[in-house]
Amino acid sequence: MTTRGFVTAAYPTGGFNGFYLQTAATGGAVDPSTHHASDAVFVFIGASAAPVTVGDYVEVTGKVSEYAGLTEISAAVGGVNHADPAGLAAPLPATVAYPATDALRESLEGMLVAPQGAFTVTGLSSAAQYGQIELAAGTTPLVAPTSAGGVGSTAYAATVAANLAKAVWLDDGASTNFSAAANTSKPVPYLSAPVRVGAAVTFTKPVVLDYRNNAWRFQPTAEVTGSNETLASPVVFSNTRTAHPADIGGTVKLGTFNVLNFFPTTGEDRTGCTFYADRAGNPVTVNNSDDPGCGVRGAATEAHFEQQESKIVAAILALGANVISLEEIENSAKLGMNRDHALGILVDAINKADGGTDWKYVPSPALVPSAADEDVIRTGFIYRSSIVEPIGESVILLGPSPFDDAREPDAQQFRPVYGDPDETFLVVSNHFKSKTGTGATGDNVDAGEGAYNGDRTREAHALVDFAAGLSSSMHDDKVFLIGDFNALEQEDPVIAVRSAGYTDLGAATGKASYSFDGESGSLDHVFASPAAATIVTGTDIWNINSVEAPARQYSYVNANVTNFLNPKDPYRSSDHDPLLVGLRLALNTPPTLPTGGTK
Repeated sequence: MTTRGFVTAAYPTGGFNGFYLQTAATGGAVDPSTHHASDAVFVFIGASAAPVTVGDYVEVTGKVSEYAGLTEISAAVGGVNHADPAGLAAPLPATVAYPATDALRESLEGMLVAPQGAFTVTGLSSAAQYGQIELAAGTTPLVAPTSAGGVGSTAYAATVAANLAKAVWLDDGASTNFSAAANTSKPVPYLSAPVRVGAAVTFTKPVVLDYRNNAWRFQPTAEVTGSNETLASPVVFSNTRTAHPADIGGTVKLGTFNVLNFFPTTGEDRTGCTFYADRAGNPVTVNNSDDPGCGVRGAATEAHFEQQESKIVAAILALGANVISLEEIENSAKLGMNRDHALGILVDAINKADGGTDWKYVPSPALVPSAADEDVIRTGFIYRSSIVEPIGESVILLGPSPFDDAREPDAQQFRPVYGDPDETFLVVSNHFKSKTGTGATGDNVDAGEGAYNGDRTREAHALVDFAAGLSSSMHDDKVFLIGDFNALEQEDPVIAVRSAGYTDLGAATGKASYSFDGESGSLDHVFASPAAATIVTGTDIWNINSVEAPARQYSYVNANVTNFLNPKDPYRSSDHDPLLVGLRLALNTPPTLPTGGTK
């Protein structure tokens, strides 16, 4: 076929090897419901053809086809020629809201658009590899369906439909894989300033609506890289970072934090580890932790561990908690060391950064599971000794239980220092079975809640029974079940805990602690018993990790010519966000000792 039009976008670099052609005098105030056919098409010219420029008026001869869902003309040799526009008006960007259906989007495919209405960043997992950011039409990120309702429920179905209606990618006008060795010296676009899930997106330039790689995309009119994004980027993002959690009140603050495989024992300390490497081939993180010859996770070298540790410490100190349940920290007993070795390393680093000795860890109790029966990661408690103190030993669930493929719950009772001896509270730290793994059978097969939902649900019931027994024996009805439950808000394990009378405190924040595949939800929870809920002054999910680009994590250091790591700040210190809960407990001032000694 032969057609004529104006060039609205051109991609001589980056791998697209073509341009967009749009009919003269089209676009503008378009109504997708009555605009049934697109006025534009992608023209593939190959890498060796003479490039065209945006604004050129050209005649194209070639063959029309569908390439991976994208309608295009493959131009014949010599099939692109400049023509005289003879006073024809150039097309205008179509001023349209993002269409909610594929049929309406098809009517705009390839056309220049000026997107109307609000857009929000909803996913960053592909930003560092492909230079693309997932957006959601509207003012909020996409929600994980099982955060809204159980599988098969009306709320679940409505959320799936809403996500399909709102999702669209912001692309970089290129097919570059920045993880490929040949491309790591090319700066990744869009990440020079903080870009976070939940950030508002403002379009400052027209873009092209196209479809490729099985998704609808907004393409800039020219390739965007980290070198030219100041001029070429079609968007700006709001900066939603906060230096501290919200003010939640309380005299004592309780937190939970998954610390991303915090292993002071690094891969280089073992003989059988293999590694993920940076662009220079240097080891960064361990990639065969399940190999008995390796047996560790996390950093490959001491230098990378120090980067990870620095960010974790910055996050803990800025969190402002007095008691913190930690998840995903090295279980040093599995490596032939004192079980609390890694906890001690972290506490020493916190105290050094804090300039004191206030922080301590809760030692393991006398009765612990055998090292052979435990996981390589564990939970644990750290606390500020000037504010609270532990009462007695911690208690770990022992004996046969559903936690054979997870981490046994670990409980500790606390009270304020110098406070009323009855002002106690009981905290049970948890890290349930993950949603991944091979060999799932029966009710552990993924049916919409991730693999091993059956085991997680059994763990939830066992946890409730464990906590009830401790509450009775310790005469403490203020119980908090806390940690990484690997279950979203409306999944069976969370429902099981709530059904036992506990309140999911994080639900009231309107925030999520985790982001996966462009959808947000909370895997991390603080559940309060009825009595515990009466002393809660507020809750916050401090969004410092799940909403940040993974490129800012220590494990991505030197993956690209642009270094996105800041080891001194808390942002992307982990992939989970910490939670913080304020508690109303009586604090007394320390007694004043008489001059000249003590009694």
